[in-house]
Amino acid sequence: MKKQTLQRSLTGFWWLTLFFLYVPLLVVVLFSFNAANSAANFTGFSLRWYQQLLGNEEILSAFANSMVLAIASSAVALTLGCLIGYGMYRHRHRKLGWLIILIYLPIVLPDIVFGISEMAFFVQINRLTGLLGPGLLTMIISHVTFQIPFVALIVYSRFVGLDPTLFEAAKDLYATPWQRARFFMLPTIKPALISAFFLSFTLSIDDFVISFFTAGPESATLPIYIWGAIKKGVSPEINAMATVMIGAVAVAAVLSLMFNRQGRQQ
Repeated sequence: MKKQTLQRSLTGFWWLTLFFLYVPLLVVVLFSFNAANSAANFTGFSLRWYQQLLGNEEILSAFANSMVLAIASSAVALTLGCLIGYGMYRHRHRKLGWLIILIYLPIVLPDIVFGISEMAFFVQINRLTGLLGPGLLTMIISHVTFQIPFVALIVYSRFVGLDPTLFEAAKDLYATPWQRARFFMLPTIKPALISAFFLSFTLSIDDFVISFFTAGPESATLPIYIWGAIKKGVSPEINAMATVMIGAVAVAAVLSLMFNRQGRQQ
């Protein structure tokens, strides 16, 4: 009897958690199709706010900045993170506790602390050299720094799951280091690389705090634009923008999960 009561309580808690997680998102999506001018009352379905999004140059510019930032930073983070992950695997038997701490630090560090430190660093570099003024480049560098640990850990976990004798077999077949990387390692960790890219893309397009501290006047992203627009009140247009972001993040998360599962099955 106690076991059934506990199971029912945990089930109820599970559904309650899902309710508070996803119902607010569903409300935003629903009111993005509101025909009324106010987001307070729902009077019917309409696509007018999505049509306004397509005609708003500021929103389109912010969307373009978000996509450039997410794709560029994810590509760079994927390259560097892959190398770091492989290096961690090659030297996994050594005492590299300090390296593990450095890898995990950007993950556990509060975003506001990370954003402020990045801003202070770029300000000093710009003051001394005139380079790296606030803009899309500084945002890309900042995003790469917090995306790399996720990529490195995903790639490292994939290498750890491989049979070590496979590397020796490739050497016994007289494969050069380039051939081992091209014909053995890259195809083997391909699902992990794709999963890491989409995870990095999700983290980048969803980021606000670090982007806010490192952005320039012409490099506003969708989260920054929404934050500025919401000061005037929540409108159906903002709900439409939020819905687009929810859809983009959801698609990237689903693709990442699919490729991650594919990698585990191989």
